[in-house]
Amino acid sequence: FDFHHQPGDSSPLVASFDTGSRRPVPRGRNIVSGGAMSEGKSSSKGAPDSVALLLFFLFWYAGNMQYNKYNSASLNAVGGKNGGLTMTVATMQLGVCAVYGLLMWIVGLNPAKLFGLQMPARQKVPQVTGGDLFKSIPLAFCAAGAHAATVFALGGDPLFGQIVKSAEPVLAAIVGTIVYSKAPSFAKVCCLPIIVGGVAFASLKKGDDGAYSLKFDATALIFGMLANSFAAFKGAENKKLMSDKGIAERYGGVGNQFAVTQIVGFCILLPIMFLTEGDKFSTFVETLKTNSDFQFNLVMSGLCFYLYNELATYTLKVTGAVTASVANTAKRVIVMVYMAAVTGKVLTDEQKLGSAIAISGVLLYSVIDDMLKPKKTKAE
Repeated sequence: FDFHHQPGDSSPLVASFDTGSRRPVPRGRNIVSGGAMSEGKSSSKGAPDSVALLLFFLFWYAGNMQYNKYNSASLNAVGGKNGGLTMTVATMQLGVCAVYGLLMWIVGLNPAKLFGLQMPARQKVPQVTGGDLFKSIPLAFCAAGAHAATVFALGGDPLFGQIVKSAEPVLAAIVGTIVYSKAPSFAKVCCLPIIVGGVAFASLKKGDDGAYSLKFDATALIFGMLANSFAAFKGAENKKLMSDKGIAERYGGVGNQFAVTQIVGFCILLPIMFLTEGDKFSTFVETLKTNSDFQFNLVMSGLCFYLYNELATYTLKVTGAVTASVANTAKRVIVMVYMAAVTGKVLTDEQKLGSAIAISGVLLYSVIDDMLKPKKTKAE
């Protein structure tokens, strides 16, 4: 899944949907039919679709901001980036997602639509086969890798990590061209230096002598780029998997696919967690038992991660390409400002300018093809 927060993004670890779709929504049809809530019929009672869409936007942003807040608090409780438990926190967040997905199947309802003041929809257990699950492993692996790498990046520096994450289209273009033989347009390629230049400028720091030198958090840079790489593969693998109409039909909707991806991803990360941080797992358990704030932050970070991705799905599926791109760009800026306020860390002038350049480049990358399309005449 490429549930992002930005076209091409964790954000934003975000199924890879055709956000450029401009299909009209039939009058009287729920805005998320055909999306994550298509697993079953639900009551049409509730807020009008226009109101629900606005609320989904607001809670998508709020959920993303709260995830970053709870994630940072969880990491700080176990010693931060030097505590040696980052992979454990990332894995347990997916564990929370897995439990949430299982509970929805047990109850038979997905409550996410309540955020739009609409009735929850039914969510039945998908009728996937063992072969379907096997084919889903590459997607789940990439999704889990993108999530874990993002947690490492944000644990290194939550602000610079966000800046690095904005460079995801660069990795998506490289992976798409080399691995999947799907190169971006020439116009999109011309936007990539803007994104790279912005991230590079944000990595500079002015010394006392007035000279600039590279200074950045290596953890945020390395794992941010790794997360971008996983996200690029994730988007391509999702598209490849769902091109099989039989698998798509047996999943029964995006909500089920996302739930299965989180469960399989958790199972993939679990052995990696014990292999890399198993010697400190007792410390994690002890902290979890004795620190109620940590318990709350860990559970809430997992829930917020799951929910904001679903809400992003609802909004991006029914908005045009330009609206989706602007929404993702705005979200990235809002999250950075929010995390600066939460952490008390102030962006340097170089980071402000660099992030503005990089994020503007991402926005341009997202809409450039639509902008350059020849306009159809009335005769056509």
